[in-house]
Amino acid sequence: MHDLRKKIFESGKTVSKKARSRQQSAQGSPASSRGGSRATSRQASEDEESSDYEYTESLASSIIHSEDGDEVDLTAPSETLHNNIVDLLDQKRDSGQDRGDKLTAYTELIRHHPSAEEIDAQINELIPMLLKSVRGRRTAKGVIWALKALMMTILTSGGESLNDRVYPTLKSLCQNSDYDDDENELIKVTAIKAMSVSIMCGGGSATAAEEFLEFLIEIVQSDGHVIDAGDNGPVVTAALNAWGFVASGLDDLEEQSTEALEAFTEQLDSSDVEVQIAAGSNIALLLESAREYEEETGETWNMRYDQDGLLRRLNALTKESSKSISKRDRRQLHSNFHSIVTSLEHGKGPGYSTAKRFATNPHTGGNKTDFHDDYQEYGYRQKLRIQNISIVIDTWSLSARLGMLKSILGGGLASHYLNNPVIRDLLSGTKTEYTSTPSHDKHGRSDKATQGRKALRGLSD
Repeated sequence: MHDLRKKIFESGKTVSKKARSRQQSAQGSPASSRGGSRATSRQASEDEESSDYEYTESLASSIIHSEDGDEVDLTAPSETLHNNIVDLLDQKRDSGQDRGDKLTAYTELIRHHPSAEEIDAQINELIPMLLKSVRGRRTAKGVIWALKALMMTILTSGGESLNDRVYPTLKSLCQNSDYDDDENELIKVTAIKAMSVSIMCGGGSATAAEEFLEFLIEIVQSDGHVIDAGDNGPVVTAALNAWGFVASGLDDLEEQSTEALEAFTEQLDSSDVEVQIAAGSNIALLLESAREYEEETGETWNMRYDQDGLLRRLNALTKESSKSISKRDRRQLHSNFHSIVTSLEHGKGPGYSTAKRFATNPHTGGNKTDFHDDYQEYGYRQKLRIQNISIVIDTWSLSARLGMLKSILGGGLASHYLNNPVIRDLLSGTKTEYTSTPSHDKHGRSDKATQGRKALRGLSD
């Protein structure tokens, strides 16, 4: 999945430090949360017993069907969005609640009906207005509304100069604590997520990405204290998830690999299951990147770590039995770390099953002896299914991207994948399969659509 990484930072301005150094040489140029991150309530995870982890998205929330099965365009999304933006920019007599309602309506509209044309036409007014709402900090809710609207705007527009305009404000917000603990936590989590989106989709350079990853490592190493969020599990988890998302866009992570691996390994001892899982996933992503780099260049990273000791620690988490962890969290922990250990032991991506099955179907005739022990592994079980498109999730880089996109877009991920080139570019270079067209019921709804949000599995917000 090297192509997946290179896709984001492949232009001349986004060459990594090490790559720039090599280019100069070629041209003759001079030369822990570890016992302490606060655990919080988490949403229910996928049942461990599920045999097929499919991520099924639907357009049920985006499209309305008539009784004859025809699509009914009741809202005229592009026109509605245009009017919404005009209304949003006119805030002269708005109360705080009015602004919040407008921002929420705008965010939800482009979550399900992305239209880069409408947004780009007003981008020079939208970005300053959203940044003003963030800087104003009148209420915590107002800041969060503005941050979510800003993320959705960047994801839909993908403007190349957006990162330079928004990143300083977002970082400043992340480092300040102007509200009570719960509000500060949510603002910091959202700001970290927004910074990662800005870097990846708003024209951030490789240098900007590397500096952001260093900032995230500082958050992880300090258990959040560096941004005044000491021992805060959700903030540390957000930093870990953002690291994986942005790291998936860099083709060479060697320069900070040792420091990052040490920070992630320490977080395996966190008291917060979400922190442990995010740290383990980043370890797998980092080692995957090193493996791919060696396969493609024949060179190995100078990454120092105790390989056997790390594998023992990861294996221990597949059997964690502490009574302080809920049964549900233990299932989640065991399932994720089984996937991570299998990945490292077999050189595979997430969700790979080594269980064997007949390579041919014994139910079509014959008996067991006819197949001559012709077995094959089940292989990758995680997929993103959108209509008749099935994307196999076979790398940790792709898993990190989908995890972040799902946390932001939710039920709008399918619509963005089908209609938003920014999201399509993020997920390009993946193994894609096409299945038969989903069947429809008498009202025109597909079988997938009728499942709604309950069909979403595996990717937690």
